Amino acid sequence: MNDHSRLPDYQVAGHADTTVFLLHGAYGSKDYFRHEIETLVRAGLRVVAWDAPGYGISPLPEGGLSIEGLAEAAGRLIDKEGTTTNVVLGHSMGGITTPAVYAARPNKVHAIAISATVASFSQKSEEDRKTFLAERIDPLNNGKSFRETAAPVVNSMFAPMSNGPMVELVREVALSTAKETFCAAIKAITEYEGVDNLKSVKVPTLLLAGQYDKVGRPEGMERIKAQFVPHADYCLIPDAAHYAFAEQHELFNQHLLRFIKDRVQAA
Repeated sequence: MNDHSRLPDYQVAGHADTTVFLLHGAYGSKDYFRHEIETLVRAGLRVVAWDAPGYGISPLPEGGLSIEGLAEAAGRLIDKEGTTTNVVLGHSMGGITTPAVYAARPNKVHAIAISATVASFSQKSEEDRKTFLAERIDPLNNGKSFRETAAPVVNSMFAPMSNGPMVELVREVALSTAKETFCAAIKAITEYEGVDNLKSVKVPTLLLAGQYDKVGRPEGMERIKAQFVPHADYCLIPDAAHYAFAEQHELFNQHLLRFIKDRVQAA
């Protein structure tokens, strides 16, 4: 089986007619969703969490990564593991990918939730684009290790008051990302133009922003709603930054579970 037809590695938890597919960010793997998976299963949902191609124990495709390729891989996963109702929850890079997953499988994706992301890299300011790349890639090109390079960036993506075992789990998993995979992911993110896929979304949509997030800035996510997905629900998570699902776990899931119950299952 070649890289383009194999399924990514993934975990299935719970038994229900509604399945939530969890797509992680450029730093990380399915492992940082451990507590999220437990919370969703205890709420009566089924969960499928993947290691995106190149992450965790999923091999990096020979041709590298693209958002469209990630979306098609997720689509194949939905083909195999989908149930009556399928919700795709994407965080960060996973949030960029999520509208493309809907575009790839519009009849099988019944709702999407987007956490801490941008509409498309082109939507970020010139200053933000330069900072994003300089912080993440330049030190690697200058010979620093991934962990040495990533630690200050990952630490800066938490709110100052964020702490506890969920935060530490995300931090450790994020810092365990393979350098080659991370560089391929950043290339994919910066080359992707996702506005058309966002505009095509017709299903219930939830946008979740952390108050202090410098990546998926609240004003940027508000702009996604205003300009591209006007029917979306928008929720601001106070006292959280980029990883609100770990920093303010209970509040994040209050919003998510209410959305699934009221906008998806009740439809």
